[in-house]
Amino acid sequence: MEQSAFILLVEDNDEFRQILKELLETSGYHVTAAPNATRAREALDLGKFDMCILDVRLPDGNGIELMREFRKGDPDMGIIIMTGYAEIDTAIDAVRLGANDFLKKPFALDEMLVRVTELMKTRQLRKDNTSLREQVRSTENLTGFTGQCAAMRHLQETVNLLGSSDSTILISGESGSGKEVLAKALHRTGSRSNKPLVSINCGAIPEELLESELFGHVKGAFTGAIKSRPGRFELANGGAIFLDEIGDMSPKLQVKLLRVLQERSFEPVGSQQSIEVDVRVIAATHRDLEEEVAAGRFREDLYYRLNVIPLHLPPLRERGDDILLLVNHFLNYFNSEKGSNITGLSNDAKQALLSYEWPGNVRELRNLVERVCTLKREGVVETSDLPSRMISEQARMAQNFQIDINEVDHIDLKATVDEFENHLIQSALERFNWNKNRAANFLSMNRTTLVEKIKKKGISQPSE
Repeated sequence: MEQSAFILLVEDNDEFRQILKELLETSGYHVTAAPNATRAREALDLGKFDMCILDVRLPDGNGIELMREFRKGDPDMGIIIMTGYAEIDTAIDAVRLGANDFLKKPFALDEMLVRVTELMKTRQLRKDNTSLREQVRSTENLTGFTGQCAAMRHLQETVNLLGSSDSTILISGESGSGKEVLAKALHRTGSRSNKPLVSINCGAIPEELLESELFGHVKGAFTGAIKSRPGRFELANGGAIFLDEIGDMSPKLQVKLLRVLQERSFEPVGSQQSIEVDVRVIAATHRDLEEEVAAGRFREDLYYRLNVIPLHLPPLRERGDDILLLVNHFLNYFNSEKGSNITGLSNDAKQALLSYEWPGNVRELRNLVERVCTLKREGVVETSDLPSRMISEQARMAQNFQIDINEVDHIDLKATVDEFENHLIQSALERFNWNKNRAANFLSMNRTTLVEKIKKKGISQPSE
């Protein structure tokens, strides 16, 4: 197995941390070492890790709490807890809470390598099985998309037309709109579908590591390069490479990428020998590359090399009823995956989802459906099951004043309307810090009318 995984090592003992770091790097892993919880969080903010090896006792926090935080942020990360003999019960609890394994100090270094290797194998097997399940259970069409709006139908037709093409493609679209799904669809329907599609997020890997990840390196090219390692372009030879967030690539690497596109060859880091490759390039970005070129942040010649066939993914908020189609698609998937039985959406919930702006696009919708299937488990999704940000102010007010007429003997209409009006006026005044002009504009009434109602109802500003 290729040991190119990224490992986050969190250990406060300087000497022991260095020993473990060198051991893992000698075994072919990329290691980021952190002496405390703060530095570990900073490392996670900069990039994604396949595994974390974490000490229970840290100078600025509890390793178990940090583990739960990491697990919440990345459910797929492999986690190994290191603990002293006296803390063995804590380690067992950690496994119950989500750690994959634990090592009891002092432990043999060979034992740690065995545990790391086995966990990486298990993680890869789980990943492969998940991928297979998604293929078997998928209700998507051949291109891998669910959608009936005009823009998505046109995109599906274009993907089918590009089946025999090897042209470079540039996908644009907001974050979370499905650019990687589109890249996979392009590869799956293309002439290279029997060859690998190798993906890399250019914005998630530090520049000093990204060059090596793209083009590989030879032994001794830099500190820690204890053996030669192929890059993503070499691994994709004969197939395709997906360069996600290409707009975040540094100017230095843009030059090297331009040469690959022009000459179909490159030199690994530390080598003077060129490697020729036959690779189809699919790039994607959430940035406006024309603006980036105008601002001098992206090379114009590289832009035109990438922009041979431009494809644009519309944001979810512009896809109309596709939102409900996607909800049904994700419900089918997560009901099967989690054993839940969510049967659909109430009319109010449908309207709330159709009215929401979806800044996180399809990724945000997918996460919402997964959360509902996990927590609600069965029944129809109501607006009360949705995050408050997805419910309009009018809907929230209607919820607050809903009355089930089957549960009461009679209704005092005037008193109920007065109570609703009092609540609206009080809420508007509080929202605008008791600025009566702004509150009146918000309530679509004259300021004098609002002042009269405030006096008549005895509404007063709380004293500081």
